Parts: sequence; C-alpha cells; structure tokens
Amino acid sequence: MDEISDDKLNKGQKLIRIMQRLQRPEGARASELLETFDLNERSLRRYMTDLREIGIPVDKSSVPVSEHSDLDKSTELLFKVNPEYQRSGIQITLLEWISLRFGRNMFTFLEGTNFSQDFDDALDKLSSINIGNKQSLTRDMDRKFLNIAEHTKDHTDQSEIIDDIITCLLYQNVAQAFYARIGSPTKTYTLHPYTLVTFRQGLYLFAWDVEAQQIKTFAVERFHKFKRDRHTEFEIPFDYKPQDIIKDSFGIIKGSAVEKVQLRFSKRAAPYIQERKWHHSQVLEPAPHSQVILTLEVGVAYELKQWILGFGSDVTVLHPSSLAKEIADAHRQALDNYTDSEND
Repeated sequence: MDEISDDKLNKGQKLIRIMQRLQRPEGARASELLETFDLNERSLRRYMTDLREIGIPVDKSSVPVSEHSDLDKSTELLFKVNPEYQRSGIQITLLEWISLRFGRNMFTFLEGTNFSQDFDDALDKLSSINIGNKQSLTRDMDRKFLNIAEHTKDHTDQSEIIDDIITCLLYQNVAQAFYARIGSPTKTYTLHPYTLVTFRQGLYLFAWDVEAQQIKTFAVERFHKFKRDRHTEFEIPFDYKPQDIIKDSFGIIKGSAVEKVQLRFSKRAAPYIQERKWHHSQVLEPAPHSQVILTLEVGVAYELKQWILGFGSDVTVLHPSSLAKEIADAHRQALDNYTDSEND
C-alpha cells in the first residue's frame, strides 16, 4: 500500500508519527524531527506541548551534536517518551487479550495475504503488553479456543488486490476493476469502493458502479485486476449505510424484490430453527404436530434457495408458489440423477 511521506502529513498524522519516534529506545533528536517533518523550532515546541497536554510525558535532555551533523552548535535537544509511561501507559485485561486472539482465529480464511500478516504483526506487538500476573494463563491459546471455519474462499493469491482495495477505501480513490462473474467473460468496471465485507469466510466489496449508476456487490476473488486511480477521488454519499444493502437479503445477495416467504419445518427440524436468528424480519409461529412456521420478508436469491434445499424433506415452502415450484423441481432433478444412475 502507498504511504504518505512524513513531510506531506497533516498535523494529526504528524503528531502520531512524532509520537512513534519518541517511543523508540533512543528517542528522537530535534534535528531529525525538524528535517523529517519539515518543521521549524517553533512548530516543534508546539508538537511537544500538544503531546504533554494529552498526557504523554515527554522527557527532554541536551546531548552532543552528532559528528555528521551540519549544526553550528555543540549540543542539541533529545526527546523521549518517559520509559515508565511506555511500560504502564497501555494495559489490557486477560479477557480482552483472549477476545483479540479469538477474533484473529475467525479470520483464518485470509491466511497467506498481507492483511493476515498485518493482523499477526499487531498481535505480536500486543503480546508484550502488561496483563498483570496472569501471563501464564495465556499459554496454549490455540488449543483452548478454536474457530472451525466453514468452506473458506481462497484469497492467498490476491494480496495485492486486497491491498489496493483497502487503499482505495481509505483514500476514497476511484478504481478500474476487471471482474468476471461465474460463467461470464471478464468485464471492466469503474468503481467507487464503499465497503469491504466479510461473509461466510470470504471477502466482498460494496461499490458504486459508475456506468450502471448503482451499488453492486462484488466477490473479491473474482477480481482479475484492481487498479487504483490515485489522482481521482470520490465522495461517499452522506446517507450511505452498508447495512441498508443487505437488510432485505438472506445472506449477501438481495436477489428479487422483497416478498413474504413462508416455510413450514418438521418436528425434527423445528428446534434447530427456533434456536437461531435467521433474519431480522423473521416471525416464528407454532404449527400442528410440533412443527413451526417461519415467515421472512426477503428477496428470493440463490442463497435462500440453497438453504431451503439443505433441509430436504424437513421443510415445505408455503409461500410464494413460484418458490415452492422451484424447490420441488430441484428435488425432482436431484432424484432423476439417482434414477438415471440406477438405469445405467
């Protein structure tokens, strides 16, 4: 990912970078800060004051000028964050540490990407953070907490594309994308990337398709190229909410217009249906013989159909009739597969 040079940062960004340099064991000389961040002595003093005002104890000392320096004086100032603050300034509880590690396990589908490596690097840095006298309890975390990933998508060859998407999101740059849907030729899109989404162990992108003038959902693994135009920016609409894109979806794809879907589940499947939240619109009603009726207000798409088919004979589509016919036809075709093989 592209990184802004230190002298081009805004004030808030410079403050963070200066803080990072002051936290080094050797601290930072005034001459280094002045040159690196294109400051004058007055502005440097202002940054030191700003850090102290937000509670960062900055120590100041006089040190001999480096022998390679062009300064016309024998000493200069050296700034450091007080070592005691660095040891105790940030602390996390044991449960917070466990939450971070467990959260990392939920992103195993990104193994082999730069995103995954960045996550691991961040956890490595946090590993030295003080959690009191309970450090020994953090042993064997990978054996005590496990995330079983469902059929993950493979993003290992897409590190550069993922990096470019993230960069576009941060800088709100327009992108030219080369994308191929399943069974279709590659098509070029001009996109305004809005939101990177994780769903069922895969990455998706909500982006404004400039040509179609609408927001579309793209599966990241189907991008063949993703070129950021660093000279062109876009504005995210004020009223844009990613939650609105999927609120009527049973999954990630909305599909058809929203309609009432009514399903009756058998006695065997009813407990499983009742113990989960399938959609925010769901209504559960008891039915005769310990069955249950689930009513949803959703768009009918591939994901919903596959979910229904997965219950086999334990579900009956009551409404709409068009969906009932599709599910029945799919079961008949599946039966034909076995009938044909028996005849062979």
